[in-house]
Amino acid sequence: MQIFKVGGAVRDQLLGRSVVDIDWVVVGATPEQMRAQGYRAVGDDFPVFLHPTSGEEYALARTERKSGHGYGGFVFHTSPEVTLEEDLLRRDLTVNAMAQAEDGTLFDPYGGQADLAARVLRHVSPAFAEDPLRVLRVARFAARYAYLGFSVASETLTLMRELAESGELAHLTAERIWQEFACALMEDNPEVFIQVLRDCGALKALLPEVDALFGVPQTAEYHPEIDTGLHILSVLQQCARFAQPLNVRWACLLHDLGKGTTKPELWPRHIAHEKRGVPLIKKVNQRFKAPNDCAELALLVGEYHTHAHRALELRPDTLLKLLMKFDIMRRPQRFADFISASEMDSRGRLGLEDRDYAQADYLRRAADIVRTVNVKPLLEQGLQGAELGRALHAERLIALQTYVKSQPAVTD
Repeated sequence: MQIFKVGGAVRDQLLGRSVVDIDWVVVGATPEQMRAQGYRAVGDDFPVFLHPTSGEEYALARTERKSGHGYGGFVFHTSPEVTLEEDLLRRDLTVNAMAQAEDGTLFDPYGGQADLAARVLRHVSPAFAEDPLRVLRVARFAARYAYLGFSVASETLTLMRELAESGELAHLTAERIWQEFACALMEDNPEVFIQVLRDCGALKALLPEVDALFGVPQTAEYHPEIDTGLHILSVLQQCARFAQPLNVRWACLLHDLGKGTTKPELWPRHIAHEKRGVPLIKKVNQRFKAPNDCAELALLVGEYHTHAHRALELRPDTLLKLLMKFDIMRRPQRFADFISASEMDSRGRLGLEDRDYAQADYLRRAADIVRTVNVKPLLEQGLQGAELGRALHAERLIALQTYVKSQPAVTD
């Protein structure tokens, strides 16, 4: 029986990155031998065991054969005769198909070290095309290692394109797709994930609403980058730059979907694209089964991000309606995330990445003013129910009117 460290742990160790999770493969052992040494069996699909002291997972070396659709349509075979090379052959990328023995000896039968040096993400074998999930995984790896100069090998991108065109991506579950998107959007270069998916045709298959934004022009005065798709990529760059949470990044990805429905003869203007985008965002949220915090923020940002950009021009009553729409009294963080997403949208424009977004402080201060309006004097007057609600609304509006009047006049 031989034990090897495999996959991502070996890859990241060679790249000088911190290693978080370690995968182990056991060659030449049976399930009975593993249990006899104190390992505890877990999982039903193939033999995986928990180490008796560390609790880490140890998998018996295995081969696999395609038997159906999707990433789950495989038959696995394990036996003491399965070699390390056979186990590594089933893996997605050469950089993930390396192993290290307990004495430190490195096994690299498929050229992983050479591809690490060349900064290339390359598939191990043609069997890569049997698993549609690998399209998303490779795009995610491209986003993770973009800062090191990694790119996807052209022949691997070709296989990814064939997978996207085959219809196999349709067999992936919404939960699995969301998991990959969520992880990729939180990388330091999430825009690379979207770009790679577009390059291989997977974005059109999985998220056609975003794919449709590429090639759609915007008014150069407000969007020097012109192309709406490029704008989305730039906004995601800003999300990473400012370490935004997942719900903000998801909202930014979807905020301009309405522009994809503008008739070409109306380009580059996109009147009412915010309202037109809401049903599209709702549809995407449902299809991806996005968590509530992500789904809610995406809808609100899609509908109201232009309000944020025009915050200093809003009338007090419109400003109050906006604040109440976000339920700022009970859900202050949601409004804070809305402001963040709107600022990322503003900064995600060619040459304007470092401009100040005065609207952020203005909206925060407006929210604070509304929250500090004291309801106690109204209660002391005996007001209650709907009458109390109207009186409180009036007091909040007066406070905002005073605040708005105190601001310098808006100039072009």
